[in-house]
Amino acid sequence: MSITGKKIAFIGAGNMAEALINGLLSSKIVSVKQITAFDVNGNRLDWLKNEYKIKITDSSTAAIEKSDVVILAVKPQVLPDVLERIGETLKDKLVISIAAGISTKKIENYLPKKTPVIRVMPNTPALVCRGAAAICRGKSATKTHASLAIDIFHSVGYAIQVKENLMDTITAVSGSGPAYVFYLMEAMVKSAIDGGMPKYKALNLVAETVRGAGELVIRTQELPGKLRERVTSPGGTTEAAIKILDINKVNYTLLTAITAASERSEALSAP
Repeated sequence: MSITGKKIAFIGAGNMAEALINGLLSSKIVSVKQITAFDVNGNRLDWLKNEYKIKITDSSTAAIEKSDVVILAVKPQVLPDVLERIGETLKDKLVISIAAGISTKKIENYLPKKTPVIRVMPNTPALVCRGAAAICRGKSATKTHASLAIDIFHSVGYAIQVKENLMDTITAVSGSGPAYVFYLMEAMVKSAIDGGMPKYKALNLVAETVRGAGELVIRTQELPGKLRERVTSPGGTTEAAIKILDINKVNYTLLTAITAASERSEALSAP
């Protein structure tokens, strides 16, 4: 299944939906005529129409009926209620959900039999086309369905296919991961400002440091631990900092935090 010529309906038009719309149009994978968005917030829809020239509608059913692919871009807490209303209209559509922690099985329970479902865990850097997403297939989704979903999420960054039993871990690692990095960056920026640097110079210095570190991992394909060891000269400044992190068990704390996020995702996935 190729995305060429396919009509895509977004149910929910928040930040992640906008990121995908922007990515799809910027990469010229689809045209504005192929995208329709629905949201309960009419002002938001009007803004998207003016900004991207896509079609909008005040009826979720109307959006779905004219589409081949339906992207469920609503919050996990409201997805069951949304599916209660629109489930039957999703027959013969490819359904792609980006609701964190909601399993394909739970989604399928609301849909006509044999409706193909793809579950995706994206992350917020998709807003600047540097996202990292993982997708998995429901029981009726085929490899071609998965390939189409990969194409969509490649438009806003990196995307891979995995087994669904990995999705809770992925939610905790890459889905929530930007927040962990921002948490670290908060401390780095504060330290720079406390040391006398102007706010925005500190912010950009830290942001470029983090971006560069990520790029170094991607280009070298080396484990972060190995790269850290190269920076950590005996008796040097980095070693002094790492010793404090180790004394305070920062690594263990992060592992515990990520496990908590994974367990929360698992709880949301429960029937």
